[in-house]
Amino acid sequence: MEVESPTLGFLLHEVARLLRKRFEQISRESGLTRSQWQALAYLAQNEGINQSGLAELLDIEPITLSRILDKLEACVLIERHPDSSDRRVRILRLAPAARPKLMQARKLGEITRREGLTGLSEADGLRLLQTLRVLKFNLTEACDFGGKAEASKSWVVPAK
Repeated sequence: MEVESPTLGFLLHEVARLLRKRFEQISRESGLTRSQWQALAYLAQNEGINQSGLAELLDIEPITLSRILDKLEACVLIERHPDSSDRRVRILRLAPAARPKLMQARKLGEITRREGLTGLSEADGLRLLQTLRVLKFNLTEACDFGGKAEASKSWVVPAK
């Protein structure tokens, strides 16, 4: 199978969709949606970011993020602080109650990953993660350079 085949994109999309769906199933009783979990996780990695920056990282519209953040703020999981240089901008920080919730999300994520990787050896799982990191890097580079990356490479995955 050629890596640039449409099957690769379809398969990656389906696996990502199923990972999200499974995470939603096992986290249903937590009181948070997958979107809220995702916003918390990204905020934990980027504390002090503003709302538009977080929306860009999440690849969602700012108004959509604003509704998610309203709910997280009502649950006392995040705090919005005014930016000292621009009163229209809000800086986001995790509230202390978010830390235990993030630990819960990590546990739920580990269950989901374990279920998804069932049947793979540890070496195959690590190889898969490394391959996905390479794909992400290559595509990030291509996007950053406006699609001017070398498109003539032809990668072929050896058949088994």
